[in-house]
Amino acid sequence: MKLTPEIAKARFLPETVHKRDVFSETISGQLDGVPDLPVVLRKLDGVPLWARPVAWWLARKEIRGLRAVQGIEGCPLLIRADRTGLLRSWTKGTPLQLARPSDPAWYRDARRLLREMRRAGVTHNDIAKPQNWLMTPEGRAAVIDFQLATVHRRRGRLFRTMAREDLRHLLKQKRAYAPELLTPSEHRMLKRKALPARIWMATVKPAYNFVTRRLMNWSDGEGTEDRIERDGPALRTALLAHPEVSDVALCTYALPAKGVGLYAFVETGLEADALAKLAPAPRPELIQPVAALPRHADGTPRMDLLQLVATNRLDELEEVLKQDPDLERGLKPLIAQRLNLTDRILR
Repeated sequence: MKLTPEIAKARFLPETVHKRDVFSETISGQLDGVPDLPVVLRKLDGVPLWARPVAWWLARKEIRGLRAVQGIEGCPLLIRADRTGLLRSWTKGTPLQLARPSDPAWYRDARRLLREMRRAGVTHNDIAKPQNWLMTPEGRAAVIDFQLATVHRRRGRLFRTMAREDLRHLLKQKRAYAPELLTPSEHRMLKRKALPARIWMATVKPAYNFVTRRLMNWSDGEGTEDRIERDGPALRTALLAHPEVSDVALCTYALPAKGVGLYAFVETGLEADALAKLAPAPRPELIQPVAALPRHADGTPRMDLLQLVATNRLDELEEVLKQDPDLERGLKPLIAQRLNLTDRILR
């Protein structure tokens, strides 16, 4: 859809909070009078004062990146940026860790997307995360989250190195979900990490992890505090000590205000009140007893599905369940009894 002045000025109608962290809040919705253009707002006006410099630094990088990739199939459309935050088109698709593409056509299209971004002088710099890649309903590749993107004025060595790393990170996704499609040259490329990447991993990344995870209690995997790592072991031990508890799966979700909740799915015949009494402090915000957890073929819990239930991301969950009617029937009671509706609550 072409961006017109009327669309750029249309009032944003919020619907669903998808992600909330100290640097922004991500809310999907639509524009008043433009029902066929779903949009998403990276809301910044509620960011704490101490975090605003970093939040707006990230936002400005995203704004520059989105402006540079306008018109590229598979990239979001920047609609406007103001004091509230930045508004862009919503890209309909399934995150890669859920879509798990095995079709060579998807990987060819993903390489096409990176080539066009490279021609525009843009490197994404954050596509090692599978959640930043999408498979659209048409089977095409798309990328989101340009907060770390760089728009290069010169096509020198740094640009070529960063573009190569984008491609190498795409190949890492290919290795994870369709390793049989990797060519010998792609195998060789995966083994050769660029020098800046090696320096980053050896120096900056440990410091980054220390500041965000230890000092700020924040994890960039889904923009949440790492409650599972901090509170999970004691909780699991206490619950599994009861003979009527057979398994525990823990997820996080955004609270209505700032903060992160811990959601415990407990495979048991006990009621939630009884489970709450077993849980040590700090207790999880939500405990949902379930007759049976969804599981992989090897017996491990389907954490991907449980995370979607915990965060009330029913649209994404529906896309996954369409591919497996048997799984849908088994998961239906768990979904119906879900306890978190906070992605429908706005501050």
